[in-house]
Amino acid sequence: MKRSYRERAIDLRRRGWSYNIISQRLGVSKSTLSGWLRTVPYEPNRAVIERIRAGPAKAAVSKRRVVIGQINSFKKSGRKEIGSISRRDLWFLGIGLYMGEGSKLYEELRFINSDPEIVKLGVAWFRKVCRVPNRNFRVGIHLYPDTSQSAAVRYWSRVTGIPKSQFEKIQVDYRLDKSLRKKRSLPYGTAHLKIRALGNPRFGVALHRRIMGWFEAVYQKVRA
Repeated sequence: MKRSYRERAIDLRRRGWSYNIISQRLGVSKSTLSGWLRTVPYEPNRAVIERIRAGPAKAAVSKRRVVIGQINSFKKSGRKEIGSISRRDLWFLGIGLYMGEGSKLYEELRFINSDPEIVKLGVAWFRKVCRVPNRNFRVGIHLYPDTSQSAAVRYWSRVTGIPKSQFEKIQVDYRLDKSLRKKRSLPYGTAHLKIRALGNPRFGVALHRRIMGWFEAVYQKVRA
């Protein structure tokens, strides 16, 4: 019986079939086939070649499915772990965002980012925690020359909920040493979210100093 399987294995191998396929067809382990077929001349047939070519693509698709499944799983567990967000949660989240992305040196309220979700969080923090009215917001945009200025204004107005009439003059970066890669990654430029006092000192220097006081309180609590 073994000799019959061996002969069939040798015949399949001479016809260009791989160890995997021969093992599946005959139910013989690849280690056994290795002993039988070690000296048998082998040239893969067209079907095997096609499987080899398709292998990396199938592997990539399979890997991508695993990645997407894992990402969706973590998103689901993340929503459950975070739960509801209180005003105090948003307060501390905004303090952290402003620490990283906000102006701190010149008593000017300015928050800069190119990520629309981060900018939305910044707007929500100013509105819900700092109580800044919509009329006190201004938006500046920094763009590359190949970007549509009107499209950028429409985009950031939609993201922030701030009227286009409250957008400042657009700044265009004409420097030649900026990489194309970076240009392509910022199709609508960078948004500079600003707060203006407009006659109400609560939303000018006073608010900036108040935020700096929050920073100092956080630093002290963390150091304690």
